[in-house]
Amino acid sequence: MAEGALLEVRALTLVRGQRTLLDAIDAHVVPGEILALVGPNGAGKSTLMKAITGILPYQGQVLLGGVPAAELPRRERAQRLAYVPQHSALDAPMPVRDVVAQGRFAHRDRWGRAHAEDQAAIANALQATDAVDLADRPFTRLSYGERRLVLLARALATGARVLLLDEPTAALDVAHAITLLARLRSLAERGHAVMVALHHLDEVVEFCDRVLLLRKGRMVRVGPVAEVIAAEPVRDVFGVDLVAGAHYGYRIAARSRP
Repeated sequence: MAEGALLEVRALTLVRGQRTLLDAIDAHVVPGEILALVGPNGAGKSTLMKAITGILPYQGQVLLGGVPAAELPRRERAQRLAYVPQHSALDAPMPVRDVVAQGRFAHRDRWGRAHAEDQAAIANALQATDAVDLADRPFTRLSYGERRLVLLARALATGARVLLLDEPTAALDVAHAITLLARLRSLAERGHAVMVALHHLDEVVEFCDRVLLLRKGRMVRVGPVAEVIAAEPVRDVFGVDLVAGAHYGYRIAARSRP
């Protein structure tokens, strides 16, 4: 096990029919760290997260705090790891507080009763995401950016120290994207281990610590941001050249032009 890792995947492989969607992926995340998953569309970012959460079957190992996730009861697994998908199916006019309360499901007793610690966790999650003022508003009346913050609050209410977020800034304007990523940075600094799939390289550089670069379900490179978001690996995977002095602007690489 990587020393101190809250989440580790070892040789994680996922085969569907004749296709290998993930090929022997190794990764880990320690407390205080944000690991970015980066790669073109179809690289396997979402598939990897769904495998880690147990939504998709896989070969290899997923460990949570050094314990194989497959050996943990479902309730305990849900208490250790929280997942925010890119698209939520939630489309009900529930008050935001009730949406966040869904994150406490794995902590309630056999009768589903909420206790004082549940209420405290909900309040803390709303506070941590700066969503207190949204608590009584219907979820369906929120903007897309506000919904993303509420879904993050629901994940935090679980009490899980491992957070997985699949493209949380997709379709967000600049202000909402920066706000959400700043929340993740703050959570990492408070001891969470965060894995986040991102498309925008400037967001990776600004907010993340390490990067796992994927292409067609295979690991291309993993390491500190400065080593992975660099000219050679970016050109190799995306077919673009980083433009010096353009704050991670890029142009189509010469070999990729028609």
